[in-house]
Amino acid sequence: QVQRALLAFTLPLEMLQVLKSRMLHAMCEGLSRQTHARATVRMLPTYICFTPDGTEKGDILVVELGHNYIQTVWVNLLGDGNQNPKMTEKIFDVPEDIKQGKGEMLFDFIAQCVYQFLKDIGNPQQHIPLGFIFPFSCRTQQLDKAELISWSKGFSCSDMEGKDVVQLLQSCINKQEIYHVEVVALINDTVGTMMTCSVEGKPCEVALIVGPGTNSCFMMPAQLVEMAEETSRQMCVSTEWGCFGDDGTLSDVFTSYDQSVDHESSNPGKRRFEKLLSSLYLGEIIRHVLIGLAAEKALFFGNDITVLKTKGALKTQQVLGIVSKEDGMIEARMVLEALGLQPSEQDCCRVQQICRAVVSRAAALCAAGLAAILSYMCQAQELEMLLVNVGVDGDLYRGYSRFKEILQSVTGMLSPECMAAFLPVVGSTGRGAAIITAVALRLAAKRQEVDKMLAPLRLSRTDLQRIQAQMRQEMELGLHKENNGNTSLRMLPTYVRNTPDGTGEGWGPGEGGAREVVAPADALCWLPTERGEFLALDLGGTNFRVLVVRVAEDIHITSEIYVIPTAIMQGTGQALFDHIIDCMRDFQMKQDLKNRVLPLGFTFSFPCQQLGLNKAVLLSWTKGFSASGCEGQDVVQLLREAAQRKNFGLNVVAVVNDTVGTMMSCSYDDPRCEIGLIVGTGTNACYMEEMRNVGSVEGEEGLMCINMEWGAFGDNGCLEDIFTDFDLMVDKTTINVGRQRFEKLISGMYLGEIVRHILLAMVDKQLLFRGKPCPQLQTKDIFKTKFLSTIEIDGLALNQVQRILENLELQPSFEDSALVREVCETVSLRAAQLCGAGMAAVVEKMRNNRGLDHMAVTVGADGTLYKMHPHFSQRLKQTVEDLAPNCTVTFLRSEDGSGKGAALVAAVAWRTAEPPSPQ
Repeated sequence: QVQRALLAFTLPLEMLQVLKSRMLHAMCEGLSRQTHARATVRMLPTYICFTPDGTEKGDILVVELGHNYIQTVWVNLLGDGNQNPKMTEKIFDVPEDIKQGKGEMLFDFIAQCVYQFLKDIGNPQQHIPLGFIFPFSCRTQQLDKAELISWSKGFSCSDMEGKDVVQLLQSCINKQEIYHVEVVALINDTVGTMMTCSVEGKPCEVALIVGPGTNSCFMMPAQLVEMAEETSRQMCVSTEWGCFGDDGTLSDVFTSYDQSVDHESSNPGKRRFEKLLSSLYLGEIIRHVLIGLAAEKALFFGNDITVLKTKGALKTQQVLGIVSKEDGMIEARMVLEALGLQPSEQDCCRVQQICRAVVSRAAALCAAGLAAILSYMCQAQELEMLLVNVGVDGDLYRGYSRFKEILQSVTGMLSPECMAAFLPVVGSTGRGAAIITAVALRLAAKRQEVDKMLAPLRLSRTDLQRIQAQMRQEMELGLHKENNGNTSLRMLPTYVRNTPDGTGEGWGPGEGGAREVVAPADALCWLPTERGEFLALDLGGTNFRVLVVRVAEDIHITSEIYVIPTAIMQGTGQALFDHIIDCMRDFQMKQDLKNRVLPLGFTFSFPCQQLGLNKAVLLSWTKGFSASGCEGQDVVQLLREAAQRKNFGLNVVAVVNDTVGTMMSCSYDDPRCEIGLIVGTGTNACYMEEMRNVGSVEGEEGLMCINMEWGAFGDNGCLEDIFTDFDLMVDKTTINVGRQRFEKLISGMYLGEIVRHILLAMVDKQLLFRGKPCPQLQTKDIFKTKFLSTIEIDGLALNQVQRILENLELQPSFEDSALVREVCETVSLRAAQLCGAGMAAVVEKMRNNRGLDHMAVTVGADGTLYKMHPHFSQRLKQTVEDLAPNCTVTFLRSEDGSGKGAALVAAVAWRTAEPPSPQ
């Protein structure tokens, strides 16, 4: 009979693996918004999104509601890594009638204890932040707001479930007229354990308690906690695993003895996992085993066992004495004789065996739950091996060394991919609660500083409407010949007068919905679709493309990217154009076009005064170019001269801006595309304007594509109030100070630099990297704009953000990583909104030009920032929708780049003009 009882409490490793899998499944149900309501493991967010960094300091009052006591602790943190805080403690016993009475009575009693404690330590009158350790299931909405879900551990106060615990305690404290005490944070006892075990350089990210109750918590990426509103950083989750098995998943390990204990409890059928392993119940399980074996005459033969039928007759502390002491047999005899029994030697031996079996099962079950947590953390962080510190507390862990051994060894066997260091709580968990409270205060002050620093970059709707109106005004000025010198927008005619309709039937006037125009001799209007092979050259940044475009019923493109070294970008114009010709020769050799001179469309993505389809005078370099001898010169002629020097055949029939090329490329696929937008290394836009509004070109009828050169918007000072100190710092280090101001707020060449300057300012104010100097951040352009695109990817775990920063030789905490992500999001959001305000001005002007109540139009969009950033395009679209509600704007990504557009322009220009002799 004894062997059968012992076997009932023995769990083989295979069964523990099954229990681990069940726990993992229950955890995932608790994390999911869809299944959370039915989950037994609730996985409650605590809104503790940090681990301490060791700088916490100040006086904190901690109040802990325990199983049958209230502990008050005055903690003085010294900022020494939380190694040696000064602590003064006092414990008050909680009367049983208060545990079972009205909730307000309990909280009045807690407030009275606070009043008495403060009186005992001299009534300090300064503002006193209070951290409240409340070891019951709560639905937390923020650190100082939590509603009680349910009582446990012998408490059943009425009128409390669903009430805000923090608000109730603050109200009762105010009744005691101690108004200088403020409840700052409500802390689960398990979380308090985790923080208590965290010291400088050794953060603790998991904790478990095995005492009168049991629970665990751990840090995890907040975006995986679907029930939490805060998703940008880490989140400590309280598993509330005491309820694991309430749905019947533990029925195959629940013995008849466990069922008897459950039936006699104050909450039958609930908190079943807790009833298998917490100290509140282990004594009761063993008592029922002894009753059963005595009934089978396997124990206490000839004894009256009536005393064993009394609930609570055997305490868990007595059990721990029996299993942990070297003279456990003697201890067993003393306990049994104290109950009025006369045990034999064999009885004492068997009682000790049963106690060990029940406590060992508790340790193994605890290990299965912990292994589930560790494996989940390892998978969530995509690690091959997880190294983690686990804080542990509770009378079972402290009181029985064998419990520790089983917990550690079985955890290792069930989660071999994880290496856990177990850190027992030393002293009171009040230190951890104090640390959390101090960190909460530090973060609140830090949040104010961060918000103050980022506020100038956060644009209101009113700001954006004002920018939209200013853009519209600058457009009007730029279009009028007499006012052109007073505006920052050049509004350059491109001599492209229409867009293709892509039907394949023809691009001529009147076809496919195209508008009929009267065109000057040198203006491009779409004629019947051309067929043949055309070259395109796309120059607009540190890389450029050479393409061969074959136009038939479909368009086929072959291209190659070539790099322009910085020395050539900033050297002489002759060296730049010679390099371009060398690359074109290489491309034609590779494409077997060595001796052929094909019509060439030249995409040149810098501000130019267009004097004809194949003549464009460079007004100014942008995007980091400063090649000498080019500004004021016809770039087509510079290219031709380089071809002559290199003895290379060349036939340039059209030069277009990359924005125009993008519009043309997309309008081939969507006839409604009448706007082009580039947001990459630089930024620009073009659109189809009414000829009657273009003052610099003769003619009143039809349309003209206008190259806005909007990167220079604001160069005349009209946007001075939105430039921040960070923008001015970036501007000062560029090769064109005071120019292309709008571009420097939006484009990929500058966003990383804006972020870098913000991060430096945050380090200087000790808001980031603990204020330690970061010489790496002093390096210009070290923080690439591509990092913004990566860091802002939805679902990217903070540890991956951390790795990006570590690759820059920075040493970020998770808290630092979250702040860096916030800075990136702020800068990229502003860029998208500014771009959206500009585009709203464009589409509203087009609608007004045409006298329409509502207009539908497509924007052809290209550029690495637009395409690669995970949120830029959507934020841009949302801003346009908000600022131009009378326009339906569709954004069409240019998949072939602006080179295809240049080739399409070349295809028609080649047929509509007398082909020049090859140069």
